[in-house]
Amino acid sequence: MRRKLRPPIPPRHGLEAARLKLPDGEWPTLLEHLVDRLPRVTPDRIEQMLREERIHGSDGPLGVDTPYAPGSFIWFHRDLPDEVPVPFEIRVVHRDEHLLVVDKPHFLATIPRGQHILETALVRLRRDLDLPQLSPAHRLDRVTAGLVMFVITPELRGRYQTLFRDRKVHKEYEAIAPFDPALELPRTVRSRIVKERGVLAAQEVPGEPNAETHVELAEHRDGLGRYRLRPSTGRTHQLRVHLSGLGIPILGDDFYPALREKPLGDFTKPLQLLARVVAFDDPVTGIPRRFTSGLRLTAWEDLDAWAAPPAG
Repeated sequence: MRRKLRPPIPPRHGLEAARLKLPDGEWPTLLEHLVDRLPRVTPDRIEQMLREERIHGSDGPLGVDTPYAPGSFIWFHRDLPDEVPVPFEIRVVHRDEHLLVVDKPHFLATIPRGQHILETALVRLRRDLDLPQLSPAHRLDRVTAGLVMFVITPELRGRYQTLFRDRKVHKEYEAIAPFDPALELPRTVRSRIVKERGVLAAQEVPGEPNAETHVELAEHRDGLGRYRLRPSTGRTHQLRVHLSGLGIPILGDDFYPALREKPLGDFTKPLQLLARVVAFDDPVTGIPRRFTSGLRLTAWEDLDAWAAPPAG
């Protein structure tokens, strides 16, 4: 097993420095290579980073005249995008020596990606709880609220992630959607869901099913239903796709059945989907674990603001 190289510069905002390995090539200087390799970063910005000693090799900061050294490694912190602050807190549900379970609010991404870096659950928790090696065992969509598990002990990350990969975690979700008296429930929905890279929405296509969701109606009133969802698989947007396919799209869904643009700073009417229960046998202690979210879906508390006509 190869030993992982430690970054020569400390984390910033809870994020490790990016690492690049320099390939074989004949660039005279590191600067010239990075200009070719990082086309999204302007040459002036790369030169400025080198002058400010923000790019490091294993022996220290590198300058604008540093010769190109194929096979070596460099580290640096990427420039951060401008982000809209998400004005909701993360609530800690459970914490022990190895495991952290939190209630993630709507609109907060689980991990850094694209336009969301600092305003993510992982970065906030690393910073606020002083847990620089914290890692996610799984993730929730940015617009979905509820339980997310993180691993505190790096050596145990794989064991907790494997639980989700091998479908050994019992998960229950709650959703608010239109009530259709003609829809026979409970039922198990099985279909094939495909999510193409670069395309925002997933879609159901013909073929061998790869997604399964058990759908129950817990209660209904005034044209809305409160549904209990138990997914057996974890395809991207699975619950949203399945309920939309049944003709009862989840309230606040801007993707299904039709894509609608919503500004990142608009925190009104969140997707009414909540990861409510997570249960499993702990892979370290063998003890059964069960966690329940303390969050509530606003549509069921304020029917006037979320009134919906019956489906169909």
